Amino acid sequence: MKKDIHPEYRKVVFLDTSTNYKFLSGSTKESDETIEWEDGNTYPLLKVEISSDSHPFYTGKQKADKVGGRVDRFKKKYNLN
Repeated sequence: MKKDIHPEYRKVVFLDTSTNYKFLSGSTKESDETIEWEDGNTYPLLKVEISSDSHPFYTGKQKADKVGGRVDRFKKKYNLN
């Protein structure tokens, strides 16, 4: 591998802003914010809008579309029932 061309890979804390869920992982993403983790060390903090704690696929709280297919949605949109 060539030297000095790859970003620094280090441990960072990800914070899910919708649930305040935090987890420690590795990343090359830069951050100006830091946070003290449970082990007493300080790590860069990266805020994300969605994680496995809030994503509907992982939580099982998916929204089911109660309306039928395309034809039903079209009829509803233009009041053609």
